[in-house]
Amino acid sequence: MDLKLDVVQLDIPEDTNIIVGQSHFIKTVEDIYEGIVTTNPSLKFGLAFNEASGPRLIRYDGNDDELIKVAIDNAQKIGAGHCFVLMIKNGFPINIKNQLLNVQEVLNIFAATANPLQIIVAESDQGRGILGVIDGNPPVGVEKEVDKEKRKTFLREVTKYKR
Repeated sequence: MDLKLDVVQLDIPEDTNIIVGQSHFIKTVEDIYEGIVTTNPSLKFGLAFNEASGPRLIRYDGNDDELIKVAIDNAQKIGAGHCFVLMIKNGFPINIKNQLLNVQEVLNIFAATANPLQIIVAESDQGRGILGVIDGNPPVGVEKEVDKEKRKTFLREVTKYKR
C-alpha cells in the first residue's frame, strides 16, 4: 500500500480566523452552526464539512457568503473525509472553542489561528486524512521584559486580562 504526503496551504482572508477540526457525522454542520449563533450572535462565519461516506459531499452553512465560499474552497483543498473548516470574523477562536469541543460530533481541533496555515495530509488508496498542521512561523528569539508588557497589554485589550 502506497502512502503519499501532501502539504496544503489554506486561504485565510485578512481579519479572519480559521478553525480546522475532525468530526464524524453529517449533523456536524447543524450542531456547530447552533453552537456558534447561541454563543456569539455577532460572529460572522462560514463552515464546510467533508463527508467520508454516503454521497461524500461537502456540506456547508454560515451567515456570511464570502466566508462560506472560503470554507468550501479550503475543505476542497484538504480533501480529507470527516474534517471541517470554519472561517470566522468579529471574534476569536477562543470565544467559541469550548462550545465547539462540546459539539458531540467534534472529535479534534487541529488548528485555530489567523496565521498562515498549512495542513499536512496523507493519501492512501482509501482516501485522505489530516496528519497535522504547520501554524505560522518558527520563533526568532525569547521575549524580553518589554515584550512581556506588550503581551499583557494586548491580552487586556482582547480578553479583559487583569494581571
